[in-house]
Amino acid sequence: MTNYHFIGIKGSGMSALAQILYDMKENVQGSDVPKRFFTQVPLENKGIPIYEFSSDNIKEGQTLIASPAYGSDHEEVQKAEELNIPVHLYPTFLGQFIKNFTSVAVTGSHGKTSTTGLLAHVLEEYKPTSYLIGDGTGKGEENSNFFVFEACEYRRHFLNYEPDYAIMTNIDFDHPDYFEDVDDVVSAFQEMARQVNKAIIACGDDDHLQALNANVPIVFYGIEGKHDFNAENIRTGEEGTTFDVLIRGDRFGTFTIPGFGNHNVLNALAVIALCHYEEVPAQVLKERLATFPGVKRRFTEKEVGHQILIDDYAHHPTEIKATLEAGQQKYPEREVVAVFQPHTYTRTSRFLDEFAESLKVADSVYLCDIFSSAREQNGKLTIEDLQEKIPNSKLITEETIDQLKQHEDGVVLFMGAGDIQKFQKAYEEVL
Repeated sequence: MTNYHFIGIKGSGMSALAQILYDMKENVQGSDVPKRFFTQVPLENKGIPIYEFSSDNIKEGQTLIASPAYGSDHEEVQKAEELNIPVHLYPTFLGQFIKNFTSVAVTGSHGKTSTTGLLAHVLEEYKPTSYLIGDGTGKGEENSNFFVFEACEYRRHFLNYEPDYAIMTNIDFDHPDYFEDVDDVVSAFQEMARQVNKAIIACGDDDHLQALNANVPIVFYGIEGKHDFNAENIRTGEEGTTFDVLIRGDRFGTFTIPGFGNHNVLNALAVIALCHYEEVPAQVLKERLATFPGVKRRFTEKEVGHQILIDDYAHHPTEIKATLEAGQQKYPEREVVAVFQPHTYTRTSRFLDEFAESLKVADSVYLCDIFSSAREQNGKLTIEDLQEKIPNSKLITEETIDQLKQHEDGVVLFMGAGDIQKFQKAYEEVL
């Protein structure tokens, strides 16, 4: 039996893939930096060994899978070269692995993780399904029919995949450290579209996706306009959001999801369209959509005292606006407080005005210092540059986090892709 060793096992995709192989009865271990990440918890729960980086971890007979973050200068990669052991980059390995199943790649600038989780939740009730979610969750079934996975556009990593299906949620300009502009992003998705083997499920409300060319059928879904799959009569209540679905103008059914906001309705529509294509019974769809527990760091709620604390990965202006509006929909009588940590100087600089506009949706705004990438220099940009564009916003640190106590019955949203969770943890300790 092969012994799989993951170089950088705490990465979200790497952690999920390690869990999948372990579930499929493979021998799995990995190495990483000593700093603790939430992605290692499921590995520890399964008893998967995690070592600190060391050339001693590399031995004959291993199949090595490396995170793209670690190149030829890494000590474990160098040791593998000495021993003449091939090193498979994560996207390359995954691209080969998915060929064993009916594969569904979920991609898009926003909504990938939530849509992947929701699709897996529905499909696994219908047929054996393995899945890899970008929040570090992975599940393997030895005899899977389906493999559902999150496919990231960053650095065009998703071009390593030739899936049977692709769900494309939207196209937006992000990752300005790699993509030149939105046209560059569109070109990447266009290239990805030509690698799909059976069908593409695309959001018709997105003008960029409407212009896609592909060698397979493109099924469009949306709320605005007339698409193959349409949601209408959208209403909210204590159970979440309820909406009617039309398929090419004919009524298909009424569905309820626990989430709030049109972005969650669109995610559900994408899942409904894919499942209809694969002949999943409508009753299975209805029951599973209504019981979706969500994914990590996507509107994850906790009640502490009289406040509702929400942890969310939102780190792009479009995502921030959608998250704040979802909070207002779910808690219309409460004050909505944004605590935001910008992620990377490159993104903050490029979207400074857009960040300010999206955060103004909140009733009160607090800003944490910019979380930088190891690959960049901060230049002259500071968090004060963003603060100046948002009237009455305040700067906050772990030491001054008790300012949030003044919002007694507030809904406090901690948003960011860096280590924003440490601010929420510090605040919970204060409370």
